[in-house]
Amino acid sequence: MANPGQPTIRKGDTGESVRRAQRALRRADYLGVAVDGTFGDETEVAVRHFQDDVGLIADGVVSELTWKSLPDGSPMPVLREGATGDIVRKLQQVLTDGARGHWETTPRAVDGIFGPNTAASVRAFQTWGDVNPDGVVNQQTWDVATTLESAVGLRYVLAPEP
Repeated sequence: MANPGQPTIRKGDTGESVRRAQRALRRADYLGVAVDGTFGDETEVAVRHFQDDVGLIADGVVSELTWKSLPDGSPMPVLREGATGDIVRKLQQVLTDGARGHWETTPRAVDGIFGPNTAASVRAFQTWGDVNPDGVVNQQTWDVATTLESAVGLRYVLAPEP
């Protein structure tokens, strides 16, 4: 199960389980859902649509059956200067491919090393995406536009804690 041990949540609830459901809804192509940890009208409507789309009773409540049907809602890793690996390489490629005509600043290299040039490209992307331009790829940055996380790849989602 992609979302093990999650409590039943509904309109009015707040917290990490709500954020997890909101990320999962975004990953199920309900991109209008804000990942803000507040289960409000927008989240309830998205849950109802999702439930209807997958053949569940559309009650707007995220209970065990809905959790099982949703994609993994775990957060993406936080990336900053010093990070390395395939996820950084993929991020650099996405930043390079999308820069032209949008945020213009590329990481200059697709080498898997998050250095100052990648940080500058991330800041430019964040400014373009209207989020805090701090050069750190946190969940708010992953959620920009049609979701940066989808472009980089959800295989990098953090494993749920036991």
